[in-house]
Amino acid sequence: MTSALKSTASAALARRSFLGLGLGAGAAAALTACGSGSGGSTAGADTGTLKWGWALPTSWDPIYSSAGWDVHDLSLVYSALTKLDAQGNAVPAVASSWAYDATGTQITFTLRPGLTFSDGSPLDATAVKQSLDRSRTDPKSLVAAQLAHVAEVTVAGPTSVVVKLTQADYQIPNLLAGKTGMLVSPKAFQADAAGIATRPAGAGPFTLTSYVQNEKAVLKRNPGYWDAANIKLQGVEVYPLPDASTVVASLQSGQYNVAQIPGSQVAAAKAAGLDVQVISSMVVAVLDINTSKAPFTDPDVALALQYAIDRQALVKVQQFGYGEVSNQPFPPGYVGHDPSSDGLYGYDPDKARALLAKAGHAGGVELEITTTAAAGLPEQLQAQLQAVGINARIQVIPLAQATEIVYVNHSEALFTDQFAGRDSAAQAFQVLFGAQGLMNPGRVAPPGLAAALAKVSATPLDSPEYPTVLRAATALAVRTMPNVFLYTVPRILARSSSVSQLPADAVVQRFEGVTVA
Repeated sequence: MTSALKSTASAALARRSFLGLGLGAGAAAALTACGSGSGGSTAGADTGTLKWGWALPTSWDPIYSSAGWDVHDLSLVYSALTKLDAQGNAVPAVASSWAYDATGTQITFTLRPGLTFSDGSPLDATAVKQSLDRSRTDPKSLVAAQLAHVAEVTVAGPTSVVVKLTQADYQIPNLLAGKTGMLVSPKAFQADAAGIATRPAGAGPFTLTSYVQNEKAVLKRNPGYWDAANIKLQGVEVYPLPDASTVVASLQSGQYNVAQIPGSQVAAAKAAGLDVQVISSMVVAVLDINTSKAPFTDPDVALALQYAIDRQALVKVQQFGYGEVSNQPFPPGYVGHDPSSDGLYGYDPDKARALLAKAGHAGGVELEITTTAAAGLPEQLQAQLQAVGINARIQVIPLAQATEIVYVNHSEALFTDQFAGRDSAAQAFQVLFGAQGLMNPGRVAPPGLAAALAKVSATPLDSPEYPTVLRAATALAVRTMPNVFLYTVPRILARSSSVSQLPADAVVQRFEGVTVA
């Protein structure tokens, strides 16, 4: 049980340091809130402060944030043109509406009037253009690749922005709902771009008032938020991921009133009188394979792993039964989930041995499992692989350097990770399977996948054909790429009775309507 606890915590921490590009040591900032309520409603009632045991971001600047997991924190302080509803559909946010032209190569967003950023500067069409242009042209932007289809952003009026595309792409409203579309005050980044990392200037539901890296972020309600009437909390305090062995006690003591807990602590949390919500998320545990590294230069070795792993046993031990076996990047219920790929790689040790023999390893093969913590998942994988003749060594690398080593330098053959999902399905494909995809360490993409993705992008999301086109791309990817998807990872949140039910959005944890008595 102890191993499983450590594994869960380490995996979540790994997500937090996705690129290992955190802020400088000792970075701290005391900020002055500048909420300006010129556009949003101020009708929301302050009900208390949410103390959230979760994770702190790698950066408060959305274009330099290096972890998909950061989107939960960043969504507290930034708004985007759109947001996703609980079903993953793009709905209005800063933009009250949008419309494509007949060719799908131009989209016009109409903004809500009278909005401001937290620094008091206007959030108008000019500011949207400047923010999006920074996202796609800054040389160090980590979201620029997601905006590759954007040819130009133009201002058509004070509240009208036109995004011109290089090709038809109906994923843009979804894409702009996440980090890629978060709007940063031009006044702030033009004055001190580096300062955004610790002093965000957005137009989200809250404003950061103080921040100490790796310790605590304090935010207060932003009365100028476009949907302020639905924000009932007076403020939010965010803390690093709690230790699994003490999280329930910390919730009982009031250190937190909401916290992420591992599956192993669900029973203890309920016994302590805490409310527990298990929220389906887009997170999937995965083994990332570098096919340029032996022994995975032979595709049959990677395929042998698919059959050598007993995923159901992993769910039982590592997740305490929370989550589902998965062979693909999208969870059940998501439009991109391909039912035909469920059970694609069932546990079949004999087939794994046969594939190893076909690859010339009938007598066994050695490989290395790279991870940031040996206990838990790596140890269970090691035992399962040994049963089919794979002698796996476990190599532990520093958490802070993991993404640099694995995804930037492409130095390792096999790495245990979790994919946090993306707002746009095409964006998820690019990250996981694109030839330049961050989580594609082998930098190979199969023939046909680019064409399948182009078809996804060119298909309107409300077209009856869209689910079929997207699922076809999923089916192709999971049958041709080496990624070994393992199981879904739900978001398990325990809360004190003083906190009301939390929204159950899959991609981002939101707090509209949440109260603290």
